[in-house]
Amino acid sequence: MALVRAVNREYAILRFYRKFLNFEYVKYLIFDPAALPIITIFILLFELMLNVFVIEKVPYTEIDWKAYMQECEGFLNGTTNYALLKGDTGPLVYPAGFVYIYSILYYVTSRGQNIHLAQYIFGVIYLLQLWLVLRLYSKSRKVPPYVLIISAFTSYRIHSIYVLRLFNDPIAILFLYASLNLFVDRYWFWGSIFYSLGVSTKMNILLFSPALFFFYLTNVGWLKTIQQLFVCAVVQLILGAPFLFTYPIEYLKSSFDMGRVFDHKWTVNYRFLPKPIFENKYFHLTLLVMHLLMLFMFVKPTMTYFQNYARLRELEKQFQPQLDKQNTKIRQTKPKKSKKSRSSKQQLESKDELTRDQQAFIKSFEKSLQRTSGLKEHKKIDSEERLGQQNLAIHFDQCTQLALTPFFITNFIGVVFARSLHYQFYVWYFHSLPYLAWSTPYSLGTRYLLLGLIEFCWNTYPSTYFSSVILHLCHFVLLAGLGYNVYKTLYQSNTSQRQQDEKTNESFDDNQLNQLNSSISLEKTKKKNN
Repeated sequence: MALVRAVNREYAILRFYRKFLNFEYVKYLIFDPAALPIITIFILLFELMLNVFVIEKVPYTEIDWKAYMQECEGFLNGTTNYALLKGDTGPLVYPAGFVYIYSILYYVTSRGQNIHLAQYIFGVIYLLQLWLVLRLYSKSRKVPPYVLIISAFTSYRIHSIYVLRLFNDPIAILFLYASLNLFVDRYWFWGSIFYSLGVSTKMNILLFSPALFFFYLTNVGWLKTIQQLFVCAVVQLILGAPFLFTYPIEYLKSSFDMGRVFDHKWTVNYRFLPKPIFENKYFHLTLLVMHLLMLFMFVKPTMTYFQNYARLRELEKQFQPQLDKQNTKIRQTKPKKSKKSRSSKQQLESKDELTRDQQAFIKSFEKSLQRTSGLKEHKKIDSEERLGQQNLAIHFDQCTQLALTPFFITNFIGVVFARSLHYQFYVWYFHSLPYLAWSTPYSLGTRYLLLGLIEFCWNTYPSTYFSSVILHLCHFVLLAGLGYNVYKTLYQSNTSQRQQDEKTNESFDDNQLNQLNSSISLEKTKKKNN
């Protein structure tokens, strides 16, 4: 008996070695997006150690933390007039959610004195947000794991913003990514609440609002869209109630001030402009018009992506019970698994067909996925089999790309045409940059160059004419690539649809011709008989 156990143990070790400790599996972990759920564990563990090291070894830099504490102290002392809530850096300019969150931090950190504890709290916020980001990347299977590893570990500026500066931007972005995860999981109510919490922490979350509106519309319809917008509005009213009932004008004017003028000395993107132009209202208006025009150009792709995302989610809802039943059969009869998997998939695909335009779009979209991911088709299939050897599965979550692409592009457009970008604003779009770069038709070298130059610009302090110009250039090149790719996908889908229509018409004409020939021959036969 002991001998049998020893043999089984040795066999299990040998099988583990052959399956995991080999070059092919290592290559799979590094290059295949399907391996990201596994790599996520190692990224989070390494980031945990890295953040502890940064907190313990790198000196903390005071910028806004004391001012935040002073502003919240005024509120905690009973002041609800936003015009009177001020700190060393100026008046309070953030909505009510910010006040409540930093009031909690005020008490937890001994009235803001225990900054070391606050750093560790922000370290937890960083890890939680990174997990939410990687969860979306894992679902979409778009970006290779090594890209995200390099991106996460090499950004000094991002780690600095979180654990060395304690800005409120990371908290707002945390709420945002929580809402995106809830939206792709179809939790509309909670997604709306977390999105509104993000807006109440900092207004930059509103950059996602155009995409969110169309996402609601295509997934839940007009009635539920109004309901979800109402949920967002109610959250804002509840949070702002103490200020709205006492000094509403001061609250709205200070916390939602769209015309606030930024300080030129902190700008990252417009250092090359003279201060009078930088503060000119006509310059701000020009940027706003360009922002709106660019959003308008992406309306059609956004609607198309979201419509097909909603359709695929409906197919998932219909297919999943059948997949579960088939997996039960597979577990009962393992030797026949491969044949049943193929036949069941064919049956599932034949039971619910996409419309012509959706088939054309998905076909061109899949080609775009294969081209931009840099993976060959057989490698993707191998990875599916590697992850799901015992179960039949269709990775519907990959359609998450159809949801994330419009969201990230919409936010990126807002960043490109922002009146000013300060160093803490980097978190607004940093975690979406690898996804955006891999959504362009550029070569791998060009993508790495764009990401590297953007990181260089954000790490240049103080900003220079050169760094500002390079940042704008990288932004415009990236935006041009995104526009080219999404419109090329739409063009390919329209072309495929026309080809399908032509084939259908040709088939219809051939049928008509055959029917005509049959009727002529039938008439000739009748005449001969007569």
